Amino acid sequence: MTPGNNGASTPEDDDPFGYLYADGQANGAQPPSGGGYGYPNSVNRVRAVGERQYGQPQQQTAQYGQYGQPTVPQQGAYGQPNANYAAPETFPGPGGPTGRQQPVPGGGGGRGRGPNTKGLLIGAVAVVAAVVIGIAVAMANGDSDTGDNNQAGNQVSPSTSASASASPSESSTGEAAQELPTIDAKALKLDGGASLASDVEGAQADGGIYVSNLNNQGASVTWTVNGIPSDGTYTVFAHYSTAGEDQSMTLTINGKAFGSKFNLENYAHAEDGDFAKGWTTTYSWPTLTKGTNTISLSCGNGDKCDILLDQMWLKKGQVKK
Repeated sequence: MTPGNNGASTPEDDDPFGYLYADGQANGAQPPSGGGYGYPNSVNRVRAVGERQYGQPQQQTAQYGQYGQPTVPQQGAYGQPNANYAAPETFPGPGGPTGRQQPVPGGGGGRGRGPNTKGLLIGAVAVVAAVVIGIAVAMANGDSDTGDNNQAGNQVSPSTSASASASPSESSTGEAAQELPTIDAKALKLDGGASLASDVEGAQADGGIYVSNLNNQGASVTWTVNGIPSDGTYTVFAHYSTAGEDQSMTLTINGKAFGSKFNLENYAHAEDGDFAKGWTTTYSWPTLTKGTNTISLSCGNGDKCDILLDQMWLKKGQVKK
């Protein structure tokens, strides 16, 4: 088959360089002129840019000699595609969209908006702030509770009606403890049959001397103490021994009975008659005046006075040891 006797050849059969070969020249191929290929009747597909239009009738140009200007294609309205520059996906036909695609919300050239990092950051900051505030409130409440508990633990109601018991675990409270005079048994004034002895071991007084025979109604010991610095509450301590049943005697301050009874309990839990194991300490919180005061311990009516007494001493304020 040859281009000369089989009609116009298809573009696939055209050889733009056929005129360079002997067989192409034999078939009539000539060097191109006017934009066509070298073969006779070859297809000329050269078009000016923008000349082809899709979906619109071919624009007619004014003929030579006609009045008026050539018809110029109308520009599309704002937002409408221009037919001369329409994308292939906008062409009508099978498989293509029939309408204009709507832009994806959020901008970004048709791409979806990413995660809202600003909102996430604000939420994270709010959570951290709430945690910090909660910790601060918890710490403030904890400190307040600790202070209240410490204060409550150190406060002891003053005892003005009765002698207070002493135990090794009790701590001092009230005013700061102040050292005041201490007196041994041999320096006390004895009345009512009370006498000194040193047979039972364990007395703390000088020489192990203590007061005995107090278990008789009217027996007493009196301490005249000088140098009390000021009026106020003081603690009177007594070191004594008892065995078996608990005892109690009358405490007199400046001639007046103080409270109900001076407690002389068997804190050592000594067996009856075992005074060597019954040594212990008790105390009371009377009010003294500035200067000289008299403190007496006596066996009054209804008292139980079977004790050995070796020392007495004072401390300022309400203390327990």
